[in-house]
Amino acid sequence: MSWRPRSLPPILIWKPPSRCRLRSSPSCAANAEQVRLIATLQARVAELERRLGRDSSNSSMPPSSDGLRKPARAARRAAGQAEDRRPGKQPGAPGAHLAQVEEPDEVAWHVPDRCGGCGAALTDASVVGVEARQVFDLPPLGLRVTEHRAERRRCACGVTTAGRFPEHVRAAACFGPGVRALVCYLCVHQHLPVDRAAQLLADVLGARVATGTLAAVVAEGAAGLDSFARVVREGLAAAPVAHFDETGARVAGRLQWVHSASTGLLSLFSVHARRGKVAMDAAGVLPGFAGVAVHDGWAPYWRYDVTYALCGAHLLRELEAVSEEPGQGWAPGMAELLVDAKLAGDRARAAGVQRVDDQARARLHARYARLLADGQAANPPPPVNGRRRRRTRRSPAARLLARLDAHREEVLRLLDDTRVPFDNNQAERDLRMVKLQQKISGCWRTLAGAEAFLALRSYLATARKHGRNPLAVLGQLFQGQAWLPPLGPLPAPLGPDPA
Repeated sequence: MSWRPRSLPPILIWKPPSRCRLRSSPSCAANAEQVRLIATLQARVAELERRLGRDSSNSSMPPSSDGLRKPARAARRAAGQAEDRRPGKQPGAPGAHLAQVEEPDEVAWHVPDRCGGCGAALTDASVVGVEARQVFDLPPLGLRVTEHRAERRRCACGVTTAGRFPEHVRAAACFGPGVRALVCYLCVHQHLPVDRAAQLLADVLGARVATGTLAAVVAEGAAGLDSFARVVREGLAAAPVAHFDETGARVAGRLQWVHSASTGLLSLFSVHARRGKVAMDAAGVLPGFAGVAVHDGWAPYWRYDVTYALCGAHLLRELEAVSEEPGQGWAPGMAELLVDAKLAGDRARAAGVQRVDDQARARLHARYARLLADGQAANPPPPVNGRRRRRTRRSPAARLLARLDAHREEVLRLLDDTRVPFDNNQAERDLRMVKLQQKISGCWRTLAGAEAFLALRSYLATARKHGRNPLAVLGQLFQGQAWLPPLGPLPAPLGPDPA
């Protein structure tokens, strides 16, 4: 008996109707609701994926937020740099090594007493050569106690007159300017927590100092910087180009904002509960500023009647994020244009001219306009549904396009004025030390403590830009003669801050 398959039921394929005959049909309304819900969920998933893909390379997030999953980045090599850059000293770079000095502080002689061959005494043997080796080491460390005695002398007229103690001799037993300067150096310049700084002073110098005393020394140093802050604020307001930025900080358990204003010579930090114009007015630089303000596009900066320049590095990171989305071919072209504008500005600055030549400027502006048109064609405004005009949230690409369109002159400011840099790295480098302080020592417990730290940080950062030794200028501060910056040409710096 042969096997025969049983008959199968017919397969029914459902096709949605091309249009609903009755608009009030429940199934039609349900389908429309499902379509709307699917579109909403797809948009939400796309937004969440975009947020998960953000890091310091394609957004304004700091590199410290990347964590242990820091993405691998392509090496950004300058033009003409070698293909493979090995670690260590590069060819042609000046070397550094420990060299002997002509006049050592101490000479230790090592004389042989017996012959290595026959064993005879070498007391009267002639010297035929000397080999010298020098050891650089620390002297024995410890506190040096100086007792100040003020005599009281009685004149023949009967009046007794006492001698005056120096300004820093203020109690029966107190720390001098050197120790106070070292305290501020450790807590503010090297970012040690107060307790660790107290341990260092006890271990190295034998000085047992309470943590409360260290905090009082930092506050005392900040109190002597009124004249310095006034000079720096006036110098920043008169600068032709200045950089501005802000970052969040925890102070007394609440979110506060650290604002910075800086140039290649000056640094000024302040803390405020607000992030916008109120805090910027309190800092005292932007209200009287008349130069070019470089910033990252934060909206309150636009409320001042000054000339602006936008940070190109921020724009490149945003363009990199947008270029990862489908249909955004204009974004890589815009990033390439910004790099070309930077190179044109660098060449003009190296040639000693104040602006890029007119032909190059015209070409770059024309490319900018074409790329904007391409981007706007790829990101048309969303249709308006319903009788009421509701505000629809724009995509990141559309928001970036709107900003690039509204601030064309600010984006390409470096073509008109070669003093304007491409990015806002000056402000970010200055603020990096503030973030480092929070990373090492945590938040500030009081607003007064945060203000004292930032005042001293302004003092030390400015002194470093002028090539001054931090300990030396802190010693001047605690001797009652705070160092004031001469607003002249920038000298060679001592080196980068520790990070």
